[in-house]
Amino acid sequence: MIARGGEIAHLGVTGMADVERGRPVAADTIFRIYSMTKPLTSMALMMLVEEGSIALDDPVHRYIPAWKNLAVFESGTDKLGYKTRPVTRPMQVVDLLRHTSGLTYGFQLRTNVDAGYRARRIGEIEKAGTLDDMIAGLADLPLEFSPGDAWNYSVATDVCGWLVQVVSGEKFEDFLHRRIIAPLGMVDTGFHVREGQGHRFAACYQPTQAGGIELQDDPATSSYLAPPSFVSGGGGLVSTASDYMKFAQMCLDGGRTASGERLISRKTLDLMTANHLPGGQSMAEMSVSMFSEAAYAGVGFGLGFAMTGDSASTLMPGSDGDYFWGGAASTFFWVDPAEDLACVFMTQLIPSSTYPVRRQVRTMVYAALDD
Repeated sequence: MIARGGEIAHLGVTGMADVERGRPVAADTIFRIYSMTKPLTSMALMMLVEEGSIALDDPVHRYIPAWKNLAVFESGTDKLGYKTRPVTRPMQVVDLLRHTSGLTYGFQLRTNVDAGYRARRIGEIEKAGTLDDMIAGLADLPLEFSPGDAWNYSVATDVCGWLVQVVSGEKFEDFLHRRIIAPLGMVDTGFHVREGQGHRFAACYQPTQAGGIELQDDPATSSYLAPPSFVSGGGGLVSTASDYMKFAQMCLDGGRTASGERLISRKTLDLMTANHLPGGQSMAEMSVSMFSEAAYAGVGFGLGFAMTGDSASTLMPGSDGDYFWGGAASTFFWVDPAEDLACVFMTQLIPSSTYPVRRQVRTMVYAALDD
């Protein structure tokens, strides 16, 4: 789905939503958007920043006292114990939003710290437990690095959801629905597939060693059919292309809904989509991450979005200042203010590194501009 000049310029619907049942994709198919949840969670937290309830340079331990003595990994394992050193400076709220917190994801498969996450099932969307359990578990694990020293894709946005809950005094999922999802009319977006929607829920697939695909999550038995115990601001939402386009268009319109209601100020959105990596560095210069939803060359990171700082270095068409993110099942979106353009792409193939569909779609969209 492509929007330009405030109108839907193109809607392409093709392929199968459920290969096993012969059900084709439709315009209202519901998809697991995984990390495309992150921009909404980040915006929810920035709404509280706007209201003066929390500040970007606040130490995180002000809201999570058990994290006051977090330290940096030096050696050891989760089973035998860790040797650590003190942080250079405390973790700040901005570190969570831009992924410079020192936290990680267990699926990074890079260090003994992310092995500790796997051992304790930290941040797994389908785990038995709650967001509070994750926050408590992280207090006992070391950081990968001192906050601000590197970029690493992580559970940080789940922590942002927890901060929304603590600061607002409202359940995170309720705040997100009341302040963003409902005003935008995102009627099919939520942390589970509601009753009566199951027939529109897509299957999710993964590649096989033989080169084909196999079912990864059956929509008839998926855990998404019931409300989760762990509400993940980093990756828990399901949505449709048209729903997510309402969010993207709101960003393109400077924080206002189609009806004119302001969700967030234009200047706050400008702040969110600027490069916040220390010294204006790119992700290529700062990342230690084995995986993220973005290529690194020419790309910086803001407060919940990656952003293009040098489009030539990306080797893809685009504009300096466009911003974007994607999800684990190969979904992605981007917003290009210079071209008054937004694009949402939905599919269900995990992991997102399986096929270079994002590069191909981006190239085709910009190749179609003829003005």
